[in-house]
Amino acid sequence: MFSFLRQRFTSHLQERSRRRARLVSKDGRCNIEFGNVEQSRFVFLIDIWTTILDLRWRYKMAIFISAFLGSWFLFGLLWYVVAYIHKDLPEFNPSRNHTPCVENINGLTSAFLFSLETQVTIGYGFRCVTEQCATAIFLLIFQSILGVVINSFMCGAILAKISRSKNRAKTITFSKNAVISKRGGKLCLLIRVANLRKSLLIGSHIYGKLLKTTITPEGETIILDQVNIEFVVDAGNENLFFISPLTIYHIIDKNSPFFHMAAETILQQDFELVVFLDGTVEATSATCQVRTSYIPEEVLWGYRFAPIVSKTKEGKYRVDFQNFSKTVAVETPHCAFCLYNEKEAKVKEKKGYDNPGFVLSEVSETSDTKM
Repeated sequence: MFSFLRQRFTSHLQERSRRRARLVSKDGRCNIEFGNVEQSRFVFLIDIWTTILDLRWRYKMAIFISAFLGSWFLFGLLWYVVAYIHKDLPEFNPSRNHTPCVENINGLTSAFLFSLETQVTIGYGFRCVTEQCATAIFLLIFQSILGVVINSFMCGAILAKISRSKNRAKTITFSKNAVISKRGGKLCLLIRVANLRKSLLIGSHIYGKLLKTTITPEGETIILDQVNIEFVVDAGNENLFFISPLTIYHIIDKNSPFFHMAAETILQQDFELVVFLDGTVEATSATCQVRTSYIPEEVLWGYRFAPIVSKTKEGKYRVDFQNFSKTVAVETPHCAFCLYNEKEAKVKEKKGYDNPGFVLSEVSETSDTKM
């Protein structure tokens, strides 16, 4: 019992360590951080638009509210200063024939309310600017222009955040596991991908990167070394008709990094397969990228995906997503090297070879039968 618990605990720790080392999560987020960046963080303010778009919603809304409240309060102080300098406040006891710069500003609160009315163009009619002060007229124009700029920027940032193609990518899903089995007489690594919307992704392109640690002949250790992995479907890997779930596959040939792996050794390998899907959103013409990753524990050797598309009696095609990540065990060679050796042996059996050293000797037949 104790050994069983220790084994489970050890396997759990190994699984957690692998998850920590994962570069790309299943939903496509990158697990990476930058340290000791020499450039100042103020460089992000140069591209303030991208910085605002990349912020999370809670920070974006905090900036949105702070921008409006801050501008209202700042201009409220300025209106209060104008009224104070022109001695329009009740504490100065203005005469009855005194014309204030702004009607009915009696303190800081009323100045704040007038600032809010001016910037959001509410205009209740109770407070208004008179033609007595050129300073007040200039401040009114300046606040109106600045208010339009703030409204345009913040509303545009929220609209762009909502309509980003990143949200469209969430409706593209990959299978939980990748499988390795024979397809068309070749050993292939297969992954299933589906579009959850009926709208297409135009010009879709699928490719992969195998991330692993390699050591160069010079002794340099390269962490996250990238190796290209070509994925195809029966119609090619570009301009996919992505209306129903597709099964993409990578042929494990002699040029594949999976060629020297076997069913018994794949779990001991240290790699991460990152799969990318690039396309253009049909509705907005914006490009988007969907990505996911697979570690050795998520690559099932000797399995294939269960059927997912069927045809109903009404003539419609039905996609059953209950079987989307379901796999079925099939007979599969335990390594690609064995499959290719088996094919070469069968080819040699069919061909036949001449032996140049073979000499045919004639034997004379004699009859030993006596009558």
